[in-house]
Amino acid sequence: MATQLKRRIDETHSDAADLQVRQTVERILAEVEARGDQAVRDLSEKFDRWSPPGFRLSKEDIDGFMRQVPDSTVEDIKFAQEQIRTFAQHQKAALRDIEVEIRPGVKLGHRNIPVDSVGCYVPGGRYPMVASAHMSIVTARVAGVRRVIACTPPTGGTPHPETIAAMALGGADEIYVLGGVQAVAAMALGTETIFPVDMLVGPGNAYVAEAKRQLFGRVGIDLLAGPTEILVIADDSADVEMVAVDLLGQAEHGPTSPAILVTTSRALAEGLPAEIERQLKALPTADVAGVAWRDYGEIILVENLEEAVREADRIAAEHVEVLTRNPRWFLERMRNYGALFLGPETNVAYGDKVIGTNHTLPTRGAARYTGGLWVGKFMKTCTYQECTPEASVVIGDYCSRLCAIERFWAHKEQADLRLRRYGGRDVGLHATAKDRP
Repeated sequence: MATQLKRRIDETHSDAADLQVRQTVERILAEVEARGDQAVRDLSEKFDRWSPPGFRLSKEDIDGFMRQVPDSTVEDIKFAQEQIRTFAQHQKAALRDIEVEIRPGVKLGHRNIPVDSVGCYVPGGRYPMVASAHMSIVTARVAGVRRVIACTPPTGGTPHPETIAAMALGGADEIYVLGGVQAVAAMALGTETIFPVDMLVGPGNAYVAEAKRQLFGRVGIDLLAGPTEILVIADDSADVEMVAVDLLGQAEHGPTSPAILVTTSRALAEGLPAEIERQLKALPTADVAGVAWRDYGEIILVENLEEAVREADRIAAEHVEVLTRNPRWFLERMRNYGALFLGPETNVAYGDKVIGTNHTLPTRGAARYTGGLWVGKFMKTCTYQECTPEASVVIGDYCSRLCAIERFWAHKEQADLRLRRYGGRDVGLHATAKDRP
């Protein structure tokens, strides 16, 4: 039976705080919808103290930011984007259009059609989130999205040059220096100067997530992302230094980021807290990572690997790192995770930044029912049907009777019309009187 050696704090969700976020977002969305560009400008001034002549960057603006980025950093960005692009291309290749003749004269098929336009939100608060530009913009481009626009907020009166470089190199058609709910609202609802998009993607704070939630239905979204999470599964072959490094590597994202160890090794479980404290003393982001570990860190001791699988599937974490003798054993057995990192040679940072898989992943247990952002999220699988006259008569016979069961008489007449036209039957609402039921 699993033993909880360290628990996260009891979360007491404040209804008042949740209501305040919802109401604030509702008000901002209404303002942008009613007043367009002027509302966006007023909100940007209020929240970001940012009111440039235009929010969209010109080619000259972009070139200016690019010149601020060292050549070596540009090459690193290009390398990361190439990994993401290549993997997305392989994923797209796995999506194929189909057409099958399921019975004589009846053809059914589907086409994978890219979304027409996408708005990508790239955060830029505590850290320059360069990788978020790769994950959304590059993947949308591979999917075949015709128009890709992107917003990133100013930080201290200017956007991060590296983020602008990543957005430009990724292939964004339009880049706006605009943050928060007002950015998401402008992309989704449109203004006098921003044509609306069909889909929103990208992470953000609680207000951005709530804006995406409220806008869902008017536009598509990727998913509702909460604080980043890491779960490490380890046996007695894992070393405590690596476990601590990898847990803190995600804990530094924010003070509410869960960092969890599930292990069969009591020695590892009992040795981890001291190693975490040792590493925090040298970590520049200890003020954030330390709070996350204190409040949201967990240590779970399990009896065997089978129980580790059950615990991991129960938690359904965003990132699951497997530090065991046979990590692929878990690949064959686990069902609930955003992304899996197999063996000590890989880690979550690789997935976050460069290795090629997408880092926009489900959190808060959503891995039970969805995967993360990938090229397929930007595509619609749309079906079609086609019948020969002879097949229409066969299918129409069944359809007519099934519609009658449901008392859908106009539906039934659709089938009966084909029976009259292609089968010579005198049936349906417009049959001769003597043949009507």
